[in-house]
Amino acid sequence: MNSIRCMIVDDEPLARRRLRRLLRDHADVEIIAECRSGREAVEAIEQVRADLVFLDVQMPVVDGFDVIAQVGVEKMPPVVFVTAFKEHAIRAFEVNALDFLLKPFDAERLGRSLERVRKQTSARAVDNAELYRRLLTAVGKIEAGRSYLARVLVKSGGRVVFLRTDDIDWIGAAGKYVRLYCGVDYHLLRETVSELERKLDPRRFVRIHRSTIVNLDSILEFQKHFHGDLKAILNTGAELTVSRRYRANLEAQTGARS
Repeated sequence: MNSIRCMIVDDEPLARRRLRRLLRDHADVEIIAECRSGREAVEAIEQVRADLVFLDVQMPVVDGFDVIAQVGVEKMPPVVFVTAFKEHAIRAFEVNALDFLLKPFDAERLGRSLERVRKQTSARAVDNAELYRRLLTAVGKIEAGRSYLARVLVKSGGRVVFLRTDDIDWIGAAGKYVRLYCGVDYHLLRETVSELERKLDPRRFVRIHRSTIVNLDSILEFQKHFHGDLKAILNTGAELTVSRRYRANLEAQTGARS
């Protein structure tokens, strides 16, 4: 069999490194590109010919499903999804012939996935475009029908009230909860930062740290910080660190550079 030209797309360096190491045991697999973000993946897929893409689902700004939507289902190479989240995505992955790897996966599970890919490639039995359409529809990611949270239910003064997401200045991790900061007040919500990030409009809310999401409309200015980080100064006076890992997210939306 000819070699399988594959791409690795994951925003976590350790995850990319581990997958790269595991793939070395498969002589017919050639890694032709590694991408640190969904945006990089879209560009790379359009520039090089890949037979397979190991595609992380949860990435900031442009996630795995966004990659498929932006490349176009007709042009997208076969995909093995990689995810740490079971939730609705796993149910979608099980629709038909595409495979998924649930982090953390081992060498045996990766081997089974590659064997499945080999059989599909040789049989040419999968209509990828139609399958991707079903997957995208199943998780509500088709752009025409995509919607984001406009309100969240929070407790306030002993009552449960609707809080408009437009009124949230920034979001910070607090154990199993997040704090939704609105001016000088904040509300607790039982969600993780990653869970809430997926539900918010990425054109408005950008993750700038592993524990922080900011409303772009609330940013007043940027200042240089230690070790290549930036500080986002909000119009409320709050000062938030923009870590190097997530700075590309902010630059993509605002053009902010040190």
